Amino acid sequence: MYVYGRNILKEIVESGYKITHIFFSDSKVEKGNLSEFVYLAERANFPYSFVNNEILAKMALTNKHQGVVVDIGKEFNYQSIEILDNKENLFLVMLDQIHDPHNFGAIIRSSAAAGVDAVIIPKGKTVEVTPIVVKVSSGLVFKIPIIQVTNLSNTIEQLKKMNVWVYGTDSVGIPYYEVDFSGNVCLVYGNEGSGIRKTVKKHCDQLITIPMSNNVDSLNVSVSAGIILFEVKKQRDFLKKEVN
Repeated sequence: MYVYGRNILKEIVESGYKITHIFFSDSKVEKGNLSEFVYLAERANFPYSFVNNEILAKMALTNKHQGVVVDIGKEFNYQSIEILDNKENLFLVMLDQIHDPHNFGAIIRSSAAAGVDAVIIPKGKTVEVTPIVVKVSSGLVFKIPIIQVTNLSNTIEQLKKMNVWVYGTDSVGIPYYEVDFSGNVCLVYGNEGSGIRKTVKKHCDQLITIPMSNNVDSLNVSVSAGIILFEVKKQRDFLKKEVN
């Protein structure tokens, strides 16, 4: 899989994500501006080479590659649920069949900014990590674990055994700002059109909603995610100040 852009490379280096190869532009115009990024590659012991912009454009499927294309391997490196073992004060996001890569990328970016520990997605019938997702997330997909599981309902039950309280976001439920989000928390967001599936919804501990005015019945899922994610962050930051 090829991903591209200078900030993407920075995030990859900072996260320590293993890659296959980096391709830099050999253009004399760009080469001088790429010295910082070549240095990053060398410091991280990443293999790299210089190629012409036409080759970069073919790999990136765009000419807006900024002179940097990274081969991250055949598939994205998903994590398993076991990485959450023995962790406290968990803050998780679960996505039930999100189809739009732009929504997925935006949710990853908001999740990383809000301090989420991991994003959980199902295998199949959902968008996976693609170059578009990487770009929309501004490379933050490399800084937050993306856990891929076989069955969301079973995973919710597994999380409950870890004392995680699971909140499903829905058009009906308790207003999100009335919920105490301290402790282990997982927020579940559903498909752009149909929301959370009934089979998944019934496993949630509680349904929460975003009250709206002017007869608006729903928001884009990435917008909804951002609103509630930062309510959780606000509450947790306030608790930290009280403790200190």
